[in-house]
Amino acid sequence: MSTSDVIVVSATQSEAAYVPTDFRVVICGIGKVDAAIAVTRAVLESDGQPTVINIGTAGALRPDVAGLFTPSLVRNHDISAAVLRSLGYPVVDEIEIDGGDGTTLATGDSFITDPAVRDALAREAHMVDMEGFAIARACAQLGIPVRLVKHISDQADESAMDWPQQVDHSARILADWLRDNLR
Repeated sequence: MSTSDVIVVSATQSEAAYVPTDFRVVICGIGKVDAAIAVTRAVLESDGQPTVINIGTAGALRPDVAGLFTPSLVRNHDISAAVLRSLGYPVVDEIEIDGGDGTTLATGDSFITDPAVRDALAREAHMVDMEGFAIARACAQLGIPVRLVKHISDQADESAMDWPQQVDHSARILADWLRDNLR
């Protein structure tokens, strides 16, 4: 795959700080709405059929989760899917990602710092972020391949408040993954 066929999407500039300059980078902003809009716009403005690679940090939902992951499944954790389905409305709240490592990512618009919330999410996912599902959903709707690449920056508890001090380390590892896997 040529780097010209790839759109690297990151929520923040700090997470994308070390992405090699030959990649097209889109900073989508934080949260599902901004992520879906930015990815859709980037894909529609691109020539040809790009592949979207979402790089970013994530909070670990389980004590044994650390390092870098390429999730196989992403869930929208903060939609009332069961209620909406019971009312007869179909809801897409999970997406399978080709080429993943078998892990599950939960995505929601809440910054998770509460251990009780973390533990509830851990029953169905390994890690949590704020953009992955929206990016995967936009790509699925547009017929564009997507990969999610997440580096654990915290334990989705009070340590998440140290994210600004942790992000540089994660950004370096994410850039290394791009160099090692897409060149």
